[in-house]
Order: sequence, then C-alpha cells, then structure tokens
Amino acid sequence: MLPNLAQGSVLQGLRVVEMGQLIAGPFCGKTLGDFGADIIKIEPPETGDPLRNWRMMKDGTSVWWQVQSRNKRSLALDLREPEGQAIARQLIAEADVLIENFRPGTLEGWDMAPEQLLELNPKLVMLRISGYGQTGPYRDLPGFGVIGESMGGLRQLTGEPGRVPVRCGVSIGDTLAALHGTIGVLLALYHHKVNGGPGQVIDVALSEAVFNCMESLVPEYSVFGAVREAAGSALPGIAPSNAYPCTDGWVLVAGNGDSIFKRLMQAIERDDLAQDPALGNNSGRVARVAEIDAAIGQWTAARGVADVLQTLSAARVPAGKVYTAKDIVEDPHYQTRGMLLEQTTRDGYTLTVPGIVPKLSATPGSIRSSAPHLGDDTEQVLRDIGLSEEQVAALKAKGIVQ
Repeated sequence: MLPNLAQGSVLQGLRVVEMGQLIAGPFCGKTLGDFGADIIKIEPPETGDPLRNWRMMKDGTSVWWQVQSRNKRSLALDLREPEGQAIARQLIAEADVLIENFRPGTLEGWDMAPEQLLELNPKLVMLRISGYGQTGPYRDLPGFGVIGESMGGLRQLTGEPGRVPVRCGVSIGDTLAALHGTIGVLLALYHHKVNGGPGQVIDVALSEAVFNCMESLVPEYSVFGAVREAAGSALPGIAPSNAYPCTDGWVLVAGNGDSIFKRLMQAIERDDLAQDPALGNNSGRVARVAEIDAAIGQWTAARGVADVLQTLSAARVPAGKVYTAKDIVEDPHYQTRGMLLEQTTRDGYTLTVPGIVPKLSATPGSIRSSAPHLGDDTEQVLRDIGLSEEQVAALKAKGIVQ
C-alpha cells in the first residue's frame, strides 16, 4: 500500500503516477505536487527524463530540472519490458491520477489502454497530453509544443509584420497544455467526489490548448473574413497599447481605457489629444493609432525608464519595464509576494526558484522536497507496493529498475 506523504496540504492523499517526460506532462505533475500530491515519476533507467540534461547544467544536472521535478519521487523503471509494465500497472491500480504525454498508442502497446486501466482501477483519472489528441487524422503525427503553437495559431501572430514568426521565448505550448491538463484533472476529481461513478480520460492536445487561448482569432475570421497577422509589440484593435523606447530601455504602456487614455495624454503634456472627442473611445483611437503611438514614443524617448514609470504611476496609467531575470530577482514586489524561493538541491547547493502559483489563503502550496536523483526512490516505492528485497534485487540485476 502506498503511504500518504502530503500531510496538511490541499491535495493531501492524492496519489499521482507521472509517466510523461520533458515539459507538458511533468509540468502538470509539478503543479499538483506543489499542492501536496504524492508524485511518483517513472523514468527510464540509466538516462532518466531528458529534461535532466536540458539547457544550463550544475553538478551534471539541469537547473530547470530542479524546478520541474521538486516534490516528486523518482522511480527508475523500464517500461519497455513486460516486468516493468507489470509494476507500472500495480502502481496505477492504487493511484488516483495517471499523467502521460507519450505519442498516442504507446500505452495501448504496453497493454495499458484506458479501458484496461479503468478496469484495473475504476476511479482512475487519466490525463493524456499529445500533439494532436487521441483521435483525428493527425493523431499519429509527432508533435512538440512548438508545433502546437504553430497549429494553434500563436506563431502566426508573434514577431514583426512581414518577418519570420518567432517563439515567445519559453515553451508556452507545453505549459498551456499542462495547465489545461491540470484543470481537467481537478474537474474529474471533483466530479468523482460529488457524483461518484468511474474515473475518466482527459484528452489534451497541444494545438488545442494553444488555440483555446487565441481570443477572437476565429470569430473575426468567421464574421469579417479577417486573418489576423503579426503586429510586433502592439495590440491590434486596441489603442494605445505598445512598447515605447526610453533613453535606457523600453516600457510597455497600456493606455487603452477611455479615462486612462485621457490621463496618459495629460501626463505626456498632450492635452490636445486628451480633449479630442474623436479619441474618446477605442474605435476612434484605433483609427489614429500611429499618431498616438508617435506622441507617446516622442515623450518616452527623451526620458529614462524610471522617470517614465514614476510619471505614469502618478497618473494611474498601467505601465511597466521589460524585465530581465536580474530585474525579477531584485524586485521587492516579487520578494514580498514570496515568488522567489530558496531551494537546496540534493547535491547541496542552493538556487532561487519561482514561487508557487496560485496562492491559496488556507492551504498554500510548498516545496516539501527537492528534485530527486534518478532512481532515488525506486526501492522505497517498490517496497510500498509489497515487493521484497529479493524481488527488488532481481529486478535491478535485470536492469528493469535502477
């Protein structure tokens, strides 16, 4: 029997088997783990999750891994072998949630199709994240987050007009899929708690998770035949909202509310624009957005970022500096809000990591354990489900576990 490891947390007692790798599946596991779920992460022996080796490394391990895999236990288990699959099924039989982000058909090939697992564990909530979903003509195509961003409509809108589409700088497609998956898991768990009945399968496609966040993209095409294009830093159809140059950097200014616009124009000493009745609503401002942007840009270009922000803050106009990692770490608001936490790794060094979102007043999340080394918890997890020391040793000898 698996132990209850998360005393006093909102997801106390929730048992999750995470079979995914890299970003989309594991980010969902991280989110649930931050709020108390017991996350057993299954990784292939010897190599582990490839994220362990992505981007910048410290003591042989990615620092990204330290964030993505906190509050998890590592079980090094070879799922390609029948004995490994049997152990996985034994774990899933006692779990509340299964997370996987393999290509569709992978679990079916291991005799772990949804109907088989739900027969084994009728209350199981099964999250499946893939490029295009478990059905449809593209089902079997390989898909990473970048492809989901492209097919979901996001890449078409990023970058400068007429230039190559660019990524937003982080793996936003994977993260959006993970957050949709997390919502799905919590909805399914709530449904089971309130209404009873069997568990269910949550099918999240990377492309659909991105598409769900595309606002009026399709309705505008449906009604007007309009195909939205890249617009750089501007917000098409809403004005003024853009990035403007200063003597020492850039600021983002969102002056697109009617009363905010008047205060903004007064703050930059353009009372003529503030009082112009044609600019009193958004449609009028959109028609003259180039003129408005030029006025704001001329004013900001003669000032430093701090001066601009101080003036606009006094005028109650939303504005902000374009932050770097250094700006975030040094920002007193981030610090006060607990969004910069110190985490000590199992290798003994300490690093600053993002805090926990969302913030719950009565049952906040926490970092209970640092990210595991590969197979740190293999023996304990196997003993918890009833395997003897001799059985564990035999599995190790065969390379089934590590």
